[in-house]
Amino acid sequence: MKILVVDDSRAMRRIVSRTIRQAGYEGHDIVEAENGREALEVVKAEKPDLILSDWHMPEMTGIEFLTALNAEGIEIPFGFVTSESTKEMVDMATEGGAMFLLAKPFTAEDMGQVLGAFIS
Repeated sequence: MKILVVDDSRAMRRIVSRTIRQAGYEGHDIVEAENGREALEVVKAEKPDLILSDWHMPEMTGIEFLTALNAEGIEIPFGFVTSESTKEMVDMATEGGAMFLLAKPFTAEDMGQVLGAFIS
């Protein structure tokens, strides 16, 4: 399985990748992007099976990225990994088709629970 991790912080991309492995999902191919615009290109080139995206990023936010995927008819399971999770954000994410919103900080157990629905 190929997982795309999208976050403008390189340190956070590494934390997410490490936590995926700590949750028992080592061996999966993890690709990265630093904003939604770059992630859109990576999706087309790499064809990931799952996307984990931050919400707040320069150039193209996570919700703008999800909207762009929808506009192009690209259907890939999508979840947010973000420091905020207001009711409005959760509603926007759900309406856009996101499968989950995982709030930072998170544990390997938290990550395992959300990934368990997508990775066998």
